[in-house]
Amino acid sequence: MKFKIALIAWSFFVTFTCFSQEEKSYKVNTVAFYNVENLFDFEDDPITFDDDRTPEGKDHWTEEIYNAKLKNTAKVIAEIGKDVTGTAPAVIGLCEIENRRTLEDLVNQEELLKYDYGIIQFDSPDRRGIDVALLYQKKLFTPTHYDKHELLIYNNGDTSKRVFTRDQLLVSGMLDGEEIHLIVNHWPSRSGGEARSRSKRIKATELNKSIIDSLFSKDPYAKIITMGDLNDDPTSPSVKKVLKTKKNRENMELKELYNPMENMHKNGLGTLAYRDGWNLFDQMIVSTELAKKDYSSYRLYKTGIFNKSYLANPRGRYKGYPYRSFAGGGFTGGYSDHFPVYVYLIKETSSK
Repeated sequence: MKFKIALIAWSFFVTFTCFSQEEKSYKVNTVAFYNVENLFDFEDDPITFDDDRTPEGKDHWTEEIYNAKLKNTAKVIAEIGKDVTGTAPAVIGLCEIENRRTLEDLVNQEELLKYDYGIIQFDSPDRRGIDVALLYQKKLFTPTHYDKHELLIYNNGDTSKRVFTRDQLLVSGMLDGEEIHLIVNHWPSRSGGEARSRSKRIKATELNKSIIDSLFSKDPYAKIITMGDLNDDPTSPSVKKVLKTKKNRENMELKELYNPMENMHKNGLGTLAYRDGWNLFDQMIVSTELAKKDYSSYRLYKTGIFNKSYLANPRGRYKGYPYRSFAGGGFTGGYSDHFPVYVYLIKETSSK
């Protein structure tokens, strides 16, 4: 059935009108994820390897550049989903942020201040000091529980040779009166090659699955979104064989996971580019209950990559790639080497 969409931005409702003149109204909220590419402050932290992001470091990271990076990042977040909902994301997961200070400075930018974002963040043991975090509009989402889950990886099984990497963040809360669980990830990189580093991401996937399974054990109908920069594509073994994601949402059983990004990936879409090829590392994966299509409560309506033209490199060899914020030892004026991703969650509110 074809639909025509009329937007009433001030009330954050979407009205779908079919040709039979039946009209239904839906409330819609955006949940998003963004790898913000090394959002560091400009001061040296003596216990992490952040020397490059200081005024004397390789990136010549001054207070002026830091403020420009904050402004650019805030602009992007403020615009994700706004053309449909009339507001910024209700909830957005972030990765590659250095500390709570950077988040506080971010939510106090002019573009974001009016949305009154709350912050959930824990310091992780990552050697560079980068963390994952969650921002939420306080008027739209109320956290009820949050915790970090430590990812333990050892080289060659030697417990004296730990690989320090990012924790996984679990946040449970109420979105407009409905419980939803959000997991924010930043899995180990492909440094050293995809095959050589694969076991580390498999470990990350196993941790992610254990978190999801623990939620399902309490409630098989749990609404779960696991999101993040997985450093793997939707068809990679970690996602397909460990998480066992489905590429289609029809005929799903209880306690399964649907990955709407898989078909996007197969159609050549991506969130980052490398050596003339696209990867879709940034993903939003949802549980069975969110994948249903009856919309009597919040369910997945649409998934997208936020790749507005200003987020793409405008010129040169990397034209069309995400417009990264630093390259060649300096600030470029760009945004990030990743495009953000998002989902619209909608529920029916009334019909005529």
